[in-house]
Amino acid sequence: MYTDDDMLMLSGIQHYRFCPRQWALIHIEQLWEENRLTTEGDILHKHVDDPFYRQKCGDYVSLRAVSIASHELGLYGISDIIELRPTDDSSNFITHPKYPGKWMPVPVEYKHGRPKHHQIDEVQLAAQVMCLEEQYHISLSLGVLYYAEIKRRVEVEITSELRNIVRQCSSEMHRIYANAIIPQGEYTCHCDRCSLLNVCMPTRKEVTKASYYLRKNLYEETT
Repeated sequence: MYTDDDMLMLSGIQHYRFCPRQWALIHIEQLWEENRLTTEGDILHKHVDDPFYRQKCGDYVSLRAVSIASHELGLYGISDIIELRPTDDSSNFITHPKYPGKWMPVPVEYKHGRPKHHQIDEVQLAAQVMCLEEQYHISLSLGVLYYAEIKRRVEVEITSELRNIVRQCSSEMHRIYANAIIPQGEYTCHCDRCSLLNVCMPTRKEVTKASYYLRKNLYEETT
């Protein structure tokens, strides 16, 4: 179990899953650059991150910007939306002071893009589920991803595979953070979408070679 002083930002697990070096530059070196994708994400979250806004739609209640944490994972953060769904389960539920009854909390994470081929978004969602389970001593089986580009909700089953990935990522994040080690970078096509590209590494694989660096910066090139 991690102490309060050991806690890392839950949102960082998405950065880490995308690229450990990106996560380390942001959360250890405190580097950040904006690009179109990060700006679009900020605009989207300004509309959902209001902790004083609650909405009841049919049988569901939406709570925004709810603080969540897990000392087992050593992660803390703020959820976009916790959707309260009525439940008849007498042993697996939570209560809310303003809404009588038994509720099952379901985290809803907003993304500005569209579903991806990898599991980056799903892993972040699973981490939120695991935080809620620890906080309220309940068992949850799903979460929801909302993609603004296609205006569609995707329900995600929180499998044992996703849970294991969350545990592995959080453990590695704590190890890297404790040792203040910045992972080495390797240029891939995904780097072009990263806002830290210019401060992280050159945009061509061959530029990372020492001979190229010396020729470009120390030696005069002859024609």
